[in-house]
Amino acid sequence: MTRRLPFHGVSKSFSPAWMLLPAALLALFSSVAPAEEPRIKAFCVDFNWGSAGFAPPGMYAQAFPEKHLDWYRAMGVNTIQTFCVSCCGHAWYQSAVAPVQPGMRGDFLREITALGHGAGMKVMGYFCIGANSHWSKTHPDEVHPHPDSISIPFTSAYLDYLAKVIPEALATGIDGFMIDWVYNASHFYPEKEYRWLDCEKTMHLELFGEPFPGEDAMTPERTNEFNRRAVNRCWNVIRDAAKSAKPDCVLWLTCFDLQHPQMAGAPILREVDWVMNEHPDPEKLDKARELIGPKPRLIQCVAGWGDQHNAAAIMNDPKYAALGLYGFAKPDPDTTLPPEDDSGNARNIAAMRAFFNANR
Repeated sequence: MTRRLPFHGVSKSFSPAWMLLPAALLALFSSVAPAEEPRIKAFCVDFNWGSAGFAPPGMYAQAFPEKHLDWYRAMGVNTIQTFCVSCCGHAWYQSAVAPVQPGMRGDFLREITALGHGAGMKVMGYFCIGANSHWSKTHPDEVHPHPDSISIPFTSAYLDYLAKVIPEALATGIDGFMIDWVYNASHFYPEKEYRWLDCEKTMHLELFGEPFPGEDAMTPERTNEFNRRAVNRCWNVIRDAAKSAKPDCVLWLTCFDLQHPQMAGAPILREVDWVMNEHPDPEKLDKARELIGPKPRLIQCVAGWGDQHNAAAIMNDPKYAALGLYGFAKPDPDTTLPPEDDSGNARNIAAMRAFFNANR
């Protein structure tokens, strides 16, 4: 509202046209769309993996938030992706829902979030939805016996766990979180042996409203529909738990196969805030654009799979100039930072560092 100043000899209710100009300009500016968000430039020092499969609890617990911030700052990122709960099932903050990383220094997630925000960065957490070693250990009858793999059926009990741990993690101040392996485990890997678990038979009743029809009746088509319904139900729980706790939080889906039967056309692709193609071929993201819709921001992973990724080729291709960029790397167990060696991953990290810092 503009301030009105009286003129000598003129009624105080009189307002010359030039005095109304600021209000008009304010109205004009308020109708202009907000500035376009900067390109996502993200990286993850990946605490998920050890020398042989998932990193055991405490393997990287000596990580210093300050040293990690320095590494990310030198990398030139504007988004840090770290961990709420890593694949071993242990939390990187002082959780009352999930077990905490043994030996963790302080409150890693909360501390690096504060540091990242102080440096002008977004800080994103992470949940592996389809695997959790601690859940598998404590619920052996409700998981498939495939360690370090997608193994969890999305039972009501597991969804209750997610509904509790997600708001708790958001309370650390993170801007949102990545969700990975959002695939229901039932008969997921064609090369592995499966049997229908009792908990999955209960899920069938919940998802279809009718009893489990027997293993012979569970054709590939019926199994796909079962899994799609399980994924949709799981996504509803994740979305509602997150957005009710922090409405403006960013929900970030990473996917190594956007055309997988459990994922293609699923509501999650249209409703999530960010969608990332982890596969080295960005054409897979192009093919999924119609299924994703206009809402999510799109990100291409350019480092993490060694020589299968070619960060420089994608980053310097004008065709992909609108895509966000992301990389991840397993850290050295002593430094808890990505090793600087002659690996394909290290070369891609170097290319990302040069590109990010040249395009601030």
